[in-house]
Amino acid sequence: MENIGPTHHQISELLIDERISDMTQYLMEDYDYTLEQALDDVYSSKTIKWLQIEEAELYVQSSAYIYEILINELGLYPVFDKK
Repeated sequence: MENIGPTHHQISELLIDERISDMTQYLMEDYDYTLEQALDDVYSSKTIKWLQIEEAELYVQSSAYIYEILINELGLYPVFDKK
């Protein structure tokens, strides 16, 4: 019987892309980053390098958890209640 489901690699790539999208959106919402600023910070971070190492499986963690790692790396203060 042929396996018709997605491969482990396909699933990891999908989750990694989702985490990147979420972190970008969070930076824009929490710190008023432009899309360009957010993408630049995300893609130049050490966090994304770890996220993209499939064997490390950081991508299985929640977007919020990975975002906390990113803002810590960037030296940003957590935003608890933005109004």
